Amino acid sequence: MNFYQKTKGILKKVSIFGLLTILIIAARKPEDRLPAGDADNGGLAIPDGFETLVVADSTGQARHIVVNENGDIYIKLRYFGKGQGGGTVALRDTTGDGKADIIKNFGTYKDQSSLANGITIHNGYLYYSSSLVVYRSKLIPGQLLPGEKYETVLTDDHEHGTHWHITKPMAFDNKGNLYVPFGAPSDACQDMVNSPGGKPGNVGLTPCPDLEKHGGIWKFSADKLNQTQADGSLFATGLRSIVGMRWNSADQNLYAVVHGRDNLRRLFPEYFSSWQSAVLPAEEFVKVTQGTNLGWPYYFFDQMKGKKMLNPEYGGDGKKEAEGAKYQNPIIGFPGHWAPNDIMFYTGNQFPERYKNGAFIAFHGSTNRAPYPQAGFFVCFVPWVNGKFSEKWEVFADGFAGMDPIINVSDAKARPMGLAQGPDGSLYITDSKKGKIWRVMFKGNKKSFGTAQLAAMEKHKLNGNIRTPHEIDDNLDKETKVAGQKIYNTYCTPCHQGNGLGDGSRFPPLVNSEWVTEDKRKLIQVVANGLEGEIKVLGKPYNDLMPKHDFINSEEMAQLLTFVRQQFGNMPDRVSVEEVNRVLKR
Repeated sequence: MNFYQKTKGILKKVSIFGLLTILIIAARKPEDRLPAGDADNGGLAIPDGFETLVVADSTGQARHIVVNENGDIYIKLRYFGKGQGGGTVALRDTTGDGKADIIKNFGTYKDQSSLANGITIHNGYLYYSSSLVVYRSKLIPGQLLPGEKYETVLTDDHEHGTHWHITKPMAFDNKGNLYVPFGAPSDACQDMVNSPGGKPGNVGLTPCPDLEKHGGIWKFSADKLNQTQADGSLFATGLRSIVGMRWNSADQNLYAVVHGRDNLRRLFPEYFSSWQSAVLPAEEFVKVTQGTNLGWPYYFFDQMKGKKMLNPEYGGDGKKEAEGAKYQNPIIGFPGHWAPNDIMFYTGNQFPERYKNGAFIAFHGSTNRAPYPQAGFFVCFVPWVNGKFSEKWEVFADGFAGMDPIINVSDAKARPMGLAQGPDGSLYITDSKKGKIWRVMFKGNKKSFGTAQLAAMEKHKLNGNIRTPHEIDDNLDKETKVAGQKIYNTYCTPCHQGNGLGDGSRFPPLVNSEWVTEDKRKLIQVVANGLEGEIKVLGKPYNDLMPKHDFINSEEMAQLLTFVRQQFGNMPDRVSVEEVNRVLKR
């Protein structure tokens, strides 16, 4: 046998071996080609048959997420390039173990404002946003990072004071349209600083001027650059705050999860108990069509009554329906303050058939349920049945907080935030505290999946972060005796939390804060007169509204501030009634 014949024989054997290898790989079940889940499922409780692995452990304060068709992951960070090496993170797994071994920050843009959220892929571009601007960058095939050039798609160009809800998530339909919400700045269209009629914030403006440019969703061209709100058209109104919004290809409609209002007890203690304020009003899962009106700021949805109720700023008392029936009700009204921050419709084939076209919703978790434990901090699932969404929901993933009960939001180990579907049908979930990224995969038997697995997850509805709290037994204030603490729990914990650490993003900490420890006169003025605009606390910027509390009498003000200084600033000296009267000239 000559050299040519030997070589030909070897090549033939190699070719046959290679072909067999390819055939063996191709014959493997899809679930066999998935990476192994972590032994502890990344700390999560999920239905039997699913496995979870942690893709990355600490990318930064991760918000929304998108996964490209090649498996590359892009995450929008909360802060737009402030000390994080860029406002966006790109991740790639080159080894096939499901763990990201390449992690790169990129993107420092003209608008460096905080509260960045939205990120998605559309027509070969990576779209991403800050509070005020929607950008896009061209994705380059085979390259992890998009092109360095970025283009401005939309700018929120009207003046803003301290607006609470102006993040810019995005959704695209299949007709060349882009949908962007412009959130409202208040609970119910009040002047929170100079409200007429008594206590700040207790009177709503009629008609509400905010509805001209806020409290709704506007429709724009998907590919036109340098747009402002004037280039769009109002698509839906009466929507206070939207962080999660998606286009549903199953019925070609837009859907959103809407944050309900806050501060029922703090502003209207004569009408609402602490318990009512903790569980009301509903967070709403809604179908949004042209002309949708959910009734904000005049009405809120009471999920226990199943009705729209008149807001107290407009004469409501928790019992008056007035004309609430003329406004659209949600598909589901979830309990108050769970903070639904993303929604995703499952279109993959990896999960059992019952998940097809259903909606996953990530509940970021409450900050303002005190004196009751905080709630949310899980991912739910809403099935798609006979061409529409079920009115019943299921617990899909729990355990993010790592504790029960959750007294302060800062105690939670993680807070689920963003959702995305990978090209293989895996579900990705982000954490906003440190930036952990989970990947959920199905490895079980699709045919036998059902009643038993779902029943086991149903038991999680009895956990403290999901069940409705008992009005007496779960009230953390029932044994409070320290002077000033009950006042603090009523007016301060919704923002600064019971432990004084704030929520880590919008509301600053009080513990060892220079605003608490350095100048009693300044502290009295801030609490009584309110504060608006950017400030720094312990070196970190914050820009939210501190409303007036000048309705608190001098004795209670002294008790409150003494508690704050001694509890969170370790300052032994008290704030006296005389000091309060002298500063406020009472």
